[in-house]
Amino acid sequence: MKKLISLLTLLFFAFFANAQEITMADVMKENGKIYVVIAVMLTILAGLVLYLVRLDRKISRLEKNK
Repeated sequence: MKKLISLLTLLFFAFFANAQEITMADVMKENGKIYVVIAVMLTILAGLVLYLVRLDRKISRLEKNK
């Protein structure tokens, strides 16, 4: 019975989640600003990846020298 209730609750929330409209994304796409948002997100992600790679190299070098 618990499984049935949890399944129905999940389906209920999934139905209402799909019913919502995402107007902000549509407006940004129409204005071309969505590409600016994506570019900023990719720049931040690339910066984080580069930082982690450099940090890994430094840690590896320190471990090697010990």
